[in-house]
Amino acid sequence: MDQVDRALLAQLQADATQAYAALGQAVGLSAGAAHERVRKLRERGVIRRTTIDVDPHALGRDVLAYAMIESATWVGDASTREALAAIPEIEEAHIIAGPAALLVKMRTSSTEVLQDILRRIFNISGVTSTHTIVVLETAFERPISPRPGGWT
Repeated sequence: MDQVDRALLAQLQADATQAYAALGQAVGLSAGAAHERVRKLRERGVIRRTTIDVDPHALGRDVLAYAMIESATWVGDASTREALAAIPEIEEAHIIAGPAALLVKMRTSSTEVLQDILRRIFNISGVTSTHTIVVLETAFERPISPRPGGWT
């Protein structure tokens, strides 16, 4: 991946709806050349998907929480993944090293709904405990930088 590809990625992260003409102009390419490079980035899996960023508060998902899940057995198998994926409020699930086996990110409409989700997590085979952190305020969120060393 060269600097032009990285510049294309940065432009697309800022606004994925840009026309190829505007995208090309921003990085010094023709519209056709920009389109071709973006196509190749998709083919190589660098661009995994194109999506929109929805404000969770606008949808009533005001409670953001993370839970570290401990278990007595290995919970990185397909059945655990499927059980977690079946809970729509869980946005991310990660198998981790450290004091817990899994880390999940959840967004809910209330702490009562969060409590229900934690009950559902406890019903997953092998789960022995959870340690939950409720976010009071998000200081910032940042997309991954396409530039080596970060955004600078």
